[in-house]
Amino acid sequence: MNNIPKVKIGIVAVSRDCFPESLSVNRRKALVDAYKAKYDAEDIYECPVCIVESEIHMVQALEDVKAAGCNALVVYLGNFGPEISETLLAKHFDGPSMFVAAAEESQNDLSDGRGDAYCGMLNASYNLKLRNIHAYIPEYPVGTAEECADMIHDFVPIARAVVGLKDLKIISFGPRPLNFLACNAPIKQLYNLGVEIEENSELDLFEAFNKHAGDPRIPDVVKDMENELGAGNKKPEVLAKLAQYELTLLDWAEAHKGYRKYVAMTSKCWPAFQTQFGFVPCYVNSRLTGRGITVSCEVDIYGTLSEFIGTCVSNDAVTLLDINNSVPADMYEESIKGKFDYTHKDTFMGFHCGNTCTSKLVSYNMKYQKIMARSLPVEVTNGTLEGDIVPGDITFYRLQSTADNILRAYVAQGEVLPVATKSFGGIGVFAIKDMGRFYRHVLIEGGFPHHGAVAFGHHGKALYEVFKLIGVCPDEIGYNHPASVPYRTENPFA
Repeated sequence: MNNIPKVKIGIVAVSRDCFPESLSVNRRKALVDAYKAKYDAEDIYECPVCIVESEIHMVQALEDVKAAGCNALVVYLGNFGPEISETLLAKHFDGPSMFVAAAEESQNDLSDGRGDAYCGMLNASYNLKLRNIHAYIPEYPVGTAEECADMIHDFVPIARAVVGLKDLKIISFGPRPLNFLACNAPIKQLYNLGVEIEENSELDLFEAFNKHAGDPRIPDVVKDMENELGAGNKKPEVLAKLAQYELTLLDWAEAHKGYRKYVAMTSKCWPAFQTQFGFVPCYVNSRLTGRGITVSCEVDIYGTLSEFIGTCVSNDAVTLLDINNSVPADMYEESIKGKFDYTHKDTFMGFHCGNTCTSKLVSYNMKYQKIMARSLPVEVTNGTLEGDIVPGDITFYRLQSTADNILRAYVAQGEVLPVATKSFGGIGVFAIKDMGRFYRHVLIEGGFPHHGAVAFGHHGKALYEVFKLIGVCPDEIGYNHPASVPYRTENPFA
């Protein structure tokens, strides 16, 4: 992934002045040693300047981690901790912060060796709320050196997403397509998140594309596409145009990202796109998304934002799919029932024209787009990537500013089943426990659109924490409730 940040976490230990400073010194060293023994040592930086006991120490520590290039912070309570200075660390640090605390080591040292950090975390959390600071606090934030090292490792993908958002620009082309009001979301929340957006006309994109005609780099891109597609290259005659379009997007991103480090894109991909450009952009979108430059269809701004977050969290390619159609009863009976622990209503088919990258498809063909070819000449609908999505664990999720301009999100873990779809496009048979109720009481009730982002693997824990950390109210983060946990809107008599 070449479009997401590298996280470097500064570990700053704190100490209340009426406790032995040596507790924090020794516990910090043990924590750092535990992390390096198990994880990538480049993830973390041990602040050696001081143990923070005062506001002056706080300033010194901040200057040190900043000079070391840290873009995330762990405040480590080696003992009770100075509630003012430690929370000022988080307040004045320009990046995501995490608070964890040291557990007591032994019953044989509960006098001078007792740190009381269990108690100190309560005061820290209270002070964070007093100062309106959003910091990441793990589910159980007190642990041994090894346990706290695991917690910090869990923080890495969360921090990567938050850091990425602060330096992200979303570039869009064109208004939302007709009858796609679901993608027409208020953009005010983007600015609240610190995301920049540049909205352009389709004509701007078309002009830039035409200026790339004859670009000397086109043959090399065509060759790369041929190597990637192999036997799936069913429309070789369109590769030069697709390469020209890919170079257009990459050059636009480089020229327009300004002071931002990361870029996500979205464009109006139909209906005039086909007749004017002479192809569909799906395959190109899939290639860029596979590299970490997420591109969504149908000017779905929050869709590409969601994809970018998932790329940061998973450090892997993601995709954006329609929560599209039900699984036919005969397919369920033949291929799922009795073989997998899912009811029929737990299943659905996730589909999009062809924006899922080749690494996430079982087999693939680059060909024409069937839906568009129903109303347009087939030759202008070439360029879509088709294939069944790879079986395995997935996380379906989305961040959205809904019609009432409230930031909402959902997260649900499940899997793509190894069941042949017998359909077209980039498509898979998905299974999520209690999907039927989730569909009704989160997706429909919450006003979410038809597009959902898909991360490959179970990343619900990190995504949920990212959404909380960037300011989504926990009440507005939906998930698939088990039957024993009714939804607020669920009819108890149904």
